This record gives sequence, C-alpha cells and structure tokens, in this order.
Amino acid sequence: MSFLKKHGPAFQLEQVHPVLPCRDVAASIAFYVDRLGFTLAFHQPDQPAYAGVRRDGVELHMQWHSAEEWARNEGGCMLRFVVADVDALYEELKDQGVFHDRTALRDTAWGTREFAFYDPDRNGLTFYQDR
Repeated sequence: MSFLKKHGPAFQLEQVHPVLPCRDVAASIAFYVDRLGFTLAFHQPDQPAYAGVRRDGVELHMQWHSAEEWARNEGGCMLRFVVADVDALYEELKDQGVFHDRTALRDTAWGTREFAFYDPDRNGLTFYQDR
C-alpha cells in the first residue's frame, strides 16, 4: 500500500518554477521580456547568474551555466504552457522574431491546438489549449 493511499496527501503542490539553463542571463531576460511579454520578477545585479520572469500566473527562473556545464548539457528543457486562447497568443508573438521555420499553429491528433519554438538557449516552448 502506498503512503498516499494509507495516509492521504501530506501536502499540496501549489506552483512550479522551472529553472532554464542559459548562457547569458541578461540576453535571456531581454528575450522573455521584450519578445514574449514577460516582466522581470527578480534579479540580483551583484549575482547576474540567476533571475526570474513572470507573465500572468507563470514564473520562470533562468540560471547561467558555464561553458563546461553547457558542453555536458544534452539540450535545454521542454516546457508546455496551457493558455486560454492559443490563437490570440500566436497572433501576438508571430511578428516578434521568435518563431523558427517549422513553427505553425496546428491541431494535433492528441486533441490540442498548439505551436512551439525555442528560446535562444534551445529550451523548447510549446503553447497549447485543449480542443
């Protein structure tokens, strides 16, 4: 018998703040703020290796990685954002220079409408809503 079945939930998850690997925290802040409409949530000027950005109910953290760490990195994160109106967000972002040549708004076989692209550090960003 699992702990949860025996004792019930011991805690409630309230939020998650993914930490994205990046090569340049200032450039990542600029990308998310200037192109994706996030606002700067926090950063420490004396420690430019870590920062956070927010948009609506989402907060992302960014952490600098050295060249050695980056060489070991097999790739960035993959994030999926649930949005209320994926068509409107696609329209908002389409002229921001963030899409790659395969970015397209599409209906999927698994019942979502979505589009995706990468940030400058190859972190995958997918925005979707259920159909």
